[in-house]
Amino acid sequence: MPHPDAELEADSFIETAYAKVNVALHVRARRDDGYHALESLFVFAEHGDWLIGQATDDGAIDLVIDGPFGSALDAGPGNLVVKAARALQSYLGEQRGAAIRLTKILPVASGIGGGSADAAATLRLLVRLWDVRIEERELAALALDLGSDVPACIASVTQLVTGRGEGLARHDVEGLAGMSMLLVNPGVAVPTGQVFAGWDRQDRGALDAGSLDALIGSGRNDLESPAIAVAPVIADVLVSLNAQPGLVLARMSGSGATCFALFADDAALADAAMAVRIAHPDWWVMETRIGAA
Repeated sequence: MPHPDAELEADSFIETAYAKVNVALHVRARRDDGYHALESLFVFAEHGDWLIGQATDDGAIDLVIDGPFGSALDAGPGNLVVKAARALQSYLGEQRGAAIRLTKILPVASGIGGGSADAAATLRLLVRLWDVRIEERELAALALDLGSDVPACIASVTQLVTGRGEGLARHDVEGLAGMSMLLVNPGVAVPTGQVFAGWDRQDRGALDAGSLDALIGSGRNDLESPAIAVAPVIADVLVSLNAQPGLVLARMSGSGATCFALFADDAALADAAMAVRIAHPDWWVMETRIGAA
């Protein structure tokens, strides 16, 4: 699919909603408010959904959705893009509106922050479209009301994320930025609430994100087992990825069902992507890299 830069009009802006990947996700406790206390290292792919917007004078937020996974979404008021736009509009007292087109490249309900990334990209897009000034902490507060992953998706850089998503700290891990990464989804949508409900409430310890070796050796995704219980095909994805030459790490992202694999170089990434596509032509596969910290 051609990048929309090629058809961008003079008064339009574009934002990429970068795919979010949890290199590790440790669930430490269930909180009194019903959320879970998490420790996670978020990284972002160099690719994701696209949003194009134009400012309008009528105050309306008009959303059109296309792309490979566009048919899975409703463009009505319940869409996170519309919710994000309305939240920012209300907070600013903004009288202008926007016409937004979301090109949905990432699978829906797949553990790579598609909806959260779309919401965050919407906020970034409208700040530019409406040419407004807003402090980062204000934008983060708005983002948290939209979803736990949305604040981290605002900057879309490597971060240690704690709490339910409100604790953010930029965190560089040597050797991680620019690493070749394969994303694979077996074509099943996994409900986040159902996966969290299946967590066994065992605290298996804090996250050590001090080095890539520590993330590989002692990092984990505590939602992997309950996600596999919901969608056993996730285990098949991990078996397939772990069999690929040149693999550095394979793990599930978020609450699933997307899994990621890090490779030593682009050649190993390309070979693995081809092998997975041949063996499982019905699976969604994306070749990318980890973005800069």
